[in-house]
Amino acid sequence: MVDEYRGRLPILGQLPSNWQIVEFGSVLEGGTRNGIYKPKQFHGVGDKIVNMGELFANPRLYDVPMQRVLLSEVERKSFGLEIGDLLFARRSLVAEGAGKCSIVCQINEPITFESSIIRARPNTQIADSTFLYYVFQSRYGVYILDTIRRQVAVAGITGKDLVKLAIPLPPLKEQQSIAYILSTFDKKIELNRQINETLEAMARAIFKSWFVDFDPVRAIMEGREPYGMDAETASLFPNSFEVSPLGEIPKGWKIGTIGDVADNPRRGVTPNDINQNTPYIGLEHMPRNSITLGEWGLAQDVTSNKFRFYQGEILFGKLRPYFHKVGVAVQDGVCSTDILVIVPKYAEWYSFVLAHVSSDEFVQYTDGTSTGTKMPRTNWSDMKAYKIVLPPKNIAEHFNKIVQGMVEAIQSNIIQSHTHISIRDTLLPKLLSGELRVKEADKYAEAHL
Repeated sequence: MVDEYRGRLPILGQLPSNWQIVEFGSVLEGGTRNGIYKPKQFHGVGDKIVNMGELFANPRLYDVPMQRVLLSEVERKSFGLEIGDLLFARRSLVAEGAGKCSIVCQINEPITFESSIIRARPNTQIADSTFLYYVFQSRYGVYILDTIRRQVAVAGITGKDLVKLAIPLPPLKEQQSIAYILSTFDKKIELNRQINETLEAMARAIFKSWFVDFDPVRAIMEGREPYGMDAETASLFPNSFEVSPLGEIPKGWKIGTIGDVADNPRRGVTPNDINQNTPYIGLEHMPRNSITLGEWGLAQDVTSNKFRFYQGEILFGKLRPYFHKVGVAVQDGVCSTDILVIVPKYAEWYSFVLAHVSSDEFVQYTDGTSTGTKMPRTNWSDMKAYKIVLPPKNIAEHFNKIVQGMVEAIQSNIIQSHTHISIRDTLLPKLLSGELRVKEADKYAEAHL
């Protein structure tokens, strides 16, 4: 099959003379394998199992949260994953989703994969796993996967067709060098993601301590110094509680609502009012359980009315609120009308508002008050009535100084990661075609990291 290409591949063009064109199956150990199917009674305990959600959300699979399934020793041996394994979506309701490729980058305990996924294990004596991963991330990889994608009830590919695909294969050392250069950017992107995750966890912990558990007040009452707090900050808190409709609250604090400190500006815009290069955020761009909004599209494909938002404002997914899609805008843009824009009424309440509306408790409240059966939606009228404990302004302001710095760091990391993505995606096709050789690419990467 590969002889017909004569050193030239579609999209990539003429390859260097010392590169080969080979069938994907020729660089694998034992071909491909479909994942395991286990009845429901075997789920919930045992080994971690990669499902389609994890595959689509994590092109580079680290130790992400996964469901579990009980396997026998024989099943574990046959369906276990190893670092460097490539995973392909075998089928998908979204046509272009079938064939999506991920690579296993980290394993801390036994992991397997579900039946809708195909595993391909490269032979490391002749092929570098990470290089092959980038082949399938490239425009050429998307092109060849499209040639084997079949549309029946759902879009799908088969391992039998996958192994026949023609791929470029440089000498092993060159594969490894190409993989190293490209993965350097991805590792930096992953590090930024981990930092953002830590920053968000820290902000949530401080919020819970100050405004939910009232730890500083309890410490002062017991004659202790509040943990992790200087004397100036501790002096802002009272030394006793008082009874309220929401239970015991710090003395002098008040009961209020989200609407007392936040608003929902409805800045409607029509497609004709939107520059096509304006960032666009739909529900599909918003991650679950994270304020980090690291993905967006462009308004060039917008065909209906949207809401305008500005950098730093809070976006709340009102459709199926139980999906917990709440985040902070990294830049000005427009969003779906299934997303509510939330802003503090006063700047010093920003972090307090953000922490509340992104909390599990608030999301559960919006889910309970949403209307509609198949497509439940929440609304600002119900959201703003959510009862909360309001601290004095000076405590909210002090909290904001701490947390807003964390939010700004998260936003900075997102922008940096997008720069890395842009550089990586520029280098990728040039490296895979041999147009840009390793030495030149290495110097370029060093200058931009």
